[in-house]
Amino acid sequence: MPVKTNLSPGVLHEVPTDMEEALTARSGIAALWNALTPIQRNEWICWTTIVKKPQTRVEHIARLLSDLENGKRQPCCWPGCPHRRLSATKYFFKK
Repeated sequence: MPVKTNLSPGVLHEVPTDMEEALTARSGIAALWNALTPIQRNEWICWTTIVKKPQTRVEHIARLLSDLENGKRQPCCWPGCPHRRLSATKYFFKK
């Protein structure tokens, strides 16, 4: 029976199932994830889940794993979670 790894959540977002599966499938990635700050985890979750296309989400999860292994702690070129910073909503939500 597989051991359940407890992944820490973000500030506003919980780790979705597909991300949890990816983060726990590779040895050592869960520890890297849990070493991030809650805000950094939140940014990764939002960056991954806010996309519209399923294929883009798969690509974001793959990049998350690669970036964590390479020591990156947050998504590059990301204006920030629009759910946490109202100033970022202009990039995501059109009137």
